[in-house]
Amino acid sequence: MLTASLRSRLAQLRSASARAVILIDGGAGSGKTTLAQEIVADWPGTIELVSLDELYPGWQGLARGSAQVPRLIKGSGFTTWDWTHGRPGPRRSLKRALPLVVEGCGAITEASRALADLALWVELDEPLRRRRALARDGAVFATHWDEWAAQETAHWQEHRPWLLADLVLPG
Repeated sequence: MLTASLRSRLAQLRSASARAVILIDGGAGSGKTTLAQEIVADWPGTIELVSLDELYPGWQGLARGSAQVPRLIKGSGFTTWDWTHGRPGPRRSLKRALPLVVEGCGAITEASRALADLALWVELDEPLRRRRALARDGAVFATHWDEWAAQETAHWQEHRPWLLADLVLPG
């Protein structure tokens, strides 16, 4: 998924920015995590990767997780979410000097975009996203798909993240 256009943007960031901040948004199962992992693997040197799955406070937490992204970009760490026990987990530290990739549903809002160097929207139709997500996460996600999809829709209606993105990429 590292297209020529994206590779060019990443090369510009590597040469121009002391601390590049990259946001990757899209629906569940669209390929955000895969794209983030490809960027990290291609990046020369160390780069921080944060998945919003680490900090959504449960299945009803997309909006709250999304609202944390600006603080995450400006801060030195965040409190993770313990999905097994349904409560806050340990704190994860971030090194502010390192480039940062934040991926997840809700990563791109007006507030987070203002703090980022590059914003990417990953586009894929819902039936294929659903098949991918359920193949990846199984029955646990299957029971929550509709409630998560409703939160995605609300986020998209409020923020229109694809319009804030520098590039819209196929999933």
